[in-house]
Amino acid sequence: MADLTLNRLDKRYGGFHAVKGIDLAVSDGEFVALVGPSGCGKSTTLRMIAGLEEISGGDILIGERLVNDLAPRQRNISMVFQSYALYPHMTVRENMGFTLKIAKRPQAEIDAAVAEAARALEIEPLLDRRPAQLSGGQRQRVAMGRAIVRSPDVFLFDEPLSNLDAKLRGQMRTEIKKLHARLGATVVYVTHDQVEAMTLADRIVIMRDGHIEQADTPDEVFNRPATRFVAGFIGSPPMNMIEAEVRGDRLRAPDGAELPLPQAFRDRVSEGQRVTFGLRPDDIYPTGHGLHAGTQVETRPLEVELTEPLGNETLLFIRFGGQEWTSRMLNPRHLRRGEVVEFQFDLSRAHLFDAESGLSLRDA
Repeated sequence: MADLTLNRLDKRYGGFHAVKGIDLAVSDGEFVALVGPSGCGKSTTLRMIAGLEEISGGDILIGERLVNDLAPRQRNISMVFQSYALYPHMTVRENMGFTLKIAKRPQAEIDAAVAEAARALEIEPLLDRRPAQLSGGQRQRVAMGRAIVRSPDVFLFDEPLSNLDAKLRGQMRTEIKKLHARLGATVVYVTHDQVEAMTLADRIVIMRDGHIEQADTPDEVFNRPATRFVAGFIGSPPMNMIEAEVRGDRLRAPDGAELPLPQAFRDRVSEGQRVTFGLRPDDIYPTGHGLHAGTQVETRPLEVELTEPLGNETLLFIRFGGQEWTSRMLNPRHLRRGEVVEFQFDLSRAHLFDAESGLSLRDA
């Protein structure tokens, strides 16, 4: 395996600037997920690494080798696509060994590589079947097996689980995580599914409009988002947010609703500053039905507008500051629509962002 470095990587399509000079270093053996909304540049970045898109500027290095002008087959990468891309007339064994065959490797070497990959993926009983005889999950395992047999420097995954149903996606996430632990592979994984990114990746790269908003561990991007965009993008349900203005030791929303200024930010803001206040659904809950009681808790009676029972938890929809907010109630009890309940706001878990720049004020 090898590390991967992107230096000021840039891509333009005529007047459209798809990727805007991004820098990224992926360590040998690291699993990095690229996430972001449609059109953010994540798939374009992956295709430039693979050599399937010409770059407009910058450098791509695999190990210490500059690969800007190398054809895909010369980069020693393997790519797993959303569509599986299996040859329907070939058996699983033939599909997995095909790249080695066209590279004119000895048959004994091909057979050994296919057998080893099949054992790792637990698809040995499928080797003599054709793709039409396989389920979606089995086809994806074969596609991964075909990538493994090449012993590439870098594995590239382009939304590989998006064609699978929810249950199978969960199973395949586990398989991919086990496989990465076994191989110690360098992986760049593009997905629109933040659950995949959070559960699989050592580090998550959140992209927006062709640039990187934040690149950090799953824990950091969730608990310490660098920007308002990251805070709203990562997390399901998303973070609750309202615009507010600093008034003394209070935050005042446009409709006049107020909350105490969280203690962690009292030395980081100025009088009259416009900010975005954010609090995750886990940190707003009916009294006695949350995960924890923080060091700065504000209690408010609020009307329950809607409930979504999910078994071990219930999502509650309330209104505060002129906006609909979501609360996550653990150990749920039955609540009626229109019922007024005391909600606790754990302000020690709050986030504050500058209203103009969108940057977090936590480390300002």
